[in-house]
Amino acid sequence: MAYVIKRYSNRKLYDTQESRYVTLEEIEEMIRNGKEISVVDAATGEELTSVTLTQIILENERNHRSALPAAFLHQLVKHGEAWQDFIQRSMKSSLEGIVSSQREMERVVREWSTRSGWAPTPRTDAKREAEPAKRDAAEPDPDRLRDEVATLRERLRALEDRLEKRRAEPK
Repeated sequence: MAYVIKRYSNRKLYDTQESRYVTLEEIEEMIRNGKEISVVDAATGEELTSVTLTQIILENERNHRSALPAAFLHQLVKHGEAWQDFIQRSMKSSLEGIVSSQREMERVVREWSTRSGWAPTPRTDAKREAEPAKRDAAEPDPDRLRDEVATLRERLRALEDRLEKRRAEPK
């Protein structure tokens, strides 16, 4: 559920869930923490989310925290809506790819940890409770685990490379 932020005519922003006024910096932090926000004009109900997010980006530019290249910004202004539509489609596609890669990586790590015995399965838990002496005797060797992790990282990099090559292939 999106956090509803109301913008008043005096430009103040009011978080309706927390019942308090917030700054652009606080809204930025909310978004960085994974919250989805919706900004609406308090009087008219007009949707102002895009305007507010753009304002946050501009403030970051002013404070040199983002530093979008000037040439990019010139092209954005020069080509107007057509360029903006292209950027939106490209960004959406890129973000979907990142999320997909993260999910795939999580799946691979989860699968590997289950196979290696790091992520207990219900059957494994029952066995471990019944045999505490065996569990202590079977403690993994830290050096061997480091080697396994290094190997997994290499395999993960290889998978990411393969995924990037597949995305780059013409369709």
